[in-house]
Amino acid sequence: MTDEQRGVAFPASPDGGRSTSEVGRAVVADALREVDPVGAGHAAGETNWRTGYLVHFRRLVEAGMQSRDAALSVAVNGADALHSRMVVATADGEEPLASWAEGDGTTEQGGPLGTVEVAGTAEPERELSLPLHGERLRGDAVRAQLDRWVESGVAEPSAAEAVQQVLDHPEWLRLDGRTVAVLGAGAEMGPLQALLRWGARVAAVDLARPQVWERVVSTARESAGTLLVPLRKGGTDPVQDAGADLVQEVPTIGTWLEGLDGSLVLGNYVYADGADNVRVSVAVDALTGRLLDRLPDLSLAFLATPTDVFVVPKEAVDHATRCYDSRGPRSKLLGRPLRTLSGGRLLHRAYVRGSDPGVNDSLVPQQGPNYALAKRLQRWRATTARAAGTTVSMNVAPPTRTRSVVKNRALAAAYAGAHRFGVEVFEPATANVLMAALLVHDLHTGGGPQHDHPWQDEAHAAVHGGLWRTAYAPRSALGLAALLGYGAARG
Repeated sequence: MTDEQRGVAFPASPDGGRSTSEVGRAVVADALREVDPVGAGHAAGETNWRTGYLVHFRRLVEAGMQSRDAALSVAVNGADALHSRMVVATADGEEPLASWAEGDGTTEQGGPLGTVEVAGTAEPERELSLPLHGERLRGDAVRAQLDRWVESGVAEPSAAEAVQQVLDHPEWLRLDGRTVAVLGAGAEMGPLQALLRWGARVAAVDLARPQVWERVVSTARESAGTLLVPLRKGGTDPVQDAGADLVQEVPTIGTWLEGLDGSLVLGNYVYADGADNVRVSVAVDALTGRLLDRLPDLSLAFLATPTDVFVVPKEAVDHATRCYDSRGPRSKLLGRPLRTLSGGRLLHRAYVRGSDPGVNDSLVPQQGPNYALAKRLQRWRATTARAAGTTVSMNVAPPTRTRSVVKNRALAAAYAGAHRFGVEVFEPATANVLMAALLVHDLHTGGGPQHDHPWQDEAHAAVHGGLWRTAYAPRSALGLAALLGYGAARG
């Protein structure tokens, strides 16, 4: 077994393989079984999970719409099903995930972790500013841009209201008394850079990759904040000796985080390709469960992907309906034959007129079932933690031109052509500051307003880039957006 195969893993089958499809299919079926037994049976019997998963992930959301209890049932049973199936692979075999995650922090890598503190030398920014198209907006210019995003359907009004509250309370930016643990410190969509610029205290967790830590530490030194760097046993250098692997070292990282000063905010910004995305997401969720049991004042933070299925308010449905009805003659002329030739798959309306609420299905087949499962696990944890009284910040982030997206040629092309269908794709510099501001808002307001149903929590303050309010069901326009954007993506 190689080092990369150790840690949180899919269970080994009798032939020695590790089937991601088998686990995904079983987890979705278990999540549905109490509230939608028919849907559970269909998921369990799906013969081609890699392409057939889309309808079952939509059904998870639709089943949860029945009631608050139904949504909680899906979340609890789905997370439990995934945790019970995933294992920890060691040199001696496999062990259960739960007992491993609760360990004392001594691992094959040596633990425990040391700490080095990197203090910034700059003055903290005392107002929220937003980078956009090479400029930095401040004050009324930020408010005007928020209004434009709301008017064009790029963001929900509640998102603009939340950011405006941060503009009104610049003293919130420092997050005094808190330590924000940024899991995936080098992630483009993470809040590390913004938080440090505002003078916050950040504990960074990422792999032992000197090129990542060189960038993170350099950012900290030029900032106004304080960076806490985990050091491998005996290490002293915040670049060469930094880092920890969540997939292999949850007990070690948990022990380290539990010993930090300040009210801890656990921010989940991890990402990996394919099956590794599920592995690291399950590892983070195991860490989350451990810390929730041990730190009563723990807060949680996530970014929800816009390319998923969400229940959306009537206002979004009505906006999309108006966009569909107001299409120009050319769009209507082209739309009808395209729908006919594609058997109704292309350019069909986003919602049934008058739906209250509606269901937005923006799943992207190219991202695959492992990506969908990893992101759904985060939503399940947010739902159950909120229900238990934990402060949770989880906001839908906009489509963004991150490296992980643009390296996929089909997605890069679709993003390049998305504006033709009313969808705005953000640059990372804009998206991560905007989402960091929403995080600050949530931490100062107990996670935002309390809602009757979990879908309303997920829809609140969403910056979906227009996917919820565009005229067409997103997947029915994806192929055409890619075709129109292919030349731009190549350039």
